[in-house]
Amino acid sequence: MLRELTIKHCSFPLVAPFRIARGVKHAAEVVLIELEQGGATGRGESVPYARYGESVDSVMAQLESVRAEVAAGMGREELQARLPAGAARNALDSALWDLEARLTSVPVWAGLARPSPLPLTSAITIGIDTPQRMGEEAARLAGAGPANVLIKIKLDAHEPAARIREVRRAAPDARLIVDPNESWSIDLLRDLQPELESAGVELVEQPLPADADDALLDFVPRVPVCADESCHVAADLPRLQGRYQAVNIKLDKTGGLTEAWRLLRSARAEGFRIMVGCMVCSSVGIAPALELAREAEFVDLDGPLWLKDDYADGVRLRHGLLVPPQPGFWGA
Repeated sequence: MLRELTIKHCSFPLVAPFRIARGVKHAAEVVLIELEQGGATGRGESVPYARYGESVDSVMAQLESVRAEVAAGMGREELQARLPAGAARNALDSALWDLEARLTSVPVWAGLARPSPLPLTSAITIGIDTPQRMGEEAARLAGAGPANVLIKIKLDAHEPAARIREVRRAAPDARLIVDPNESWSIDLLRDLQPELESAGVELVEQPLPADADDALLDFVPRVPVCADESCHVAADLPRLQGRYQAVNIKLDKTGGLTEAWRLLRSARAEGFRIMVGCMVCSSVGIAPALELAREAEFVDLDGPLWLKDDYADGVRLRHGLLVPPQPGFWGA
């Protein structure tokens, strides 16, 4: 046997409930991969997402189905054909990148001919709450970081205008993204255009359900619309033309860094603006996404900041910037 594969379910309690349009999260439930070969261990993490028909059990079962092939030496390109895009492939793809870097002593960033990761500006998310409480959180974020902190506002179809106005009032200099998580209709999106524009919102992330976004074909937005649930892999891009102006690349949707790079290059070539996002996860899940983040106009990688206890050498928020993990944490 060339490699030894370990598959674990890890639960990370959150510092506070994380509320979005489709529910409330109290802990990050992740699947962790450890892949050992020649005295080196590569790690990868993913977040099974019910929206895509995934669970911890289903993802672990997918990974078990390729155990023998992984142990025998299956590589990243073989993996792309063996497992579909999703959380299972992401965890394994990330572990393979990490393992290769450790076996060759060539960091992932160097292998990609990129500079080493540096601190960067990431969106900080405000979950759904009353307008007043969302404003209070916006004021706290604006006071704790730079004046132009990037705030992502989670919304649903209830009082979106009031929530946007209160966040803007509390953080007048902040940059704003709004994310309704598929909870709006085309009529609501159209009605909110003046509000979004006057508040200086820079991006509206997946306002309509993915299966109802044909309504965007004859819609001319005042604020760019970004595909999240509608965009998983590079093959999705032709359908997104005429509907969206940006795409949100998440490793748990692409099935890992390997396909995410293809999606990024293809999206840029087709004229889409680039966002790199994440699920609520630990720093093991964020580290590979940082390899993409420097290529993005919008970065939303605050997942570990929601955890009560992340890895001690993982990402940190310092002076309003997301600081990469310590050297050797992943991919180095």
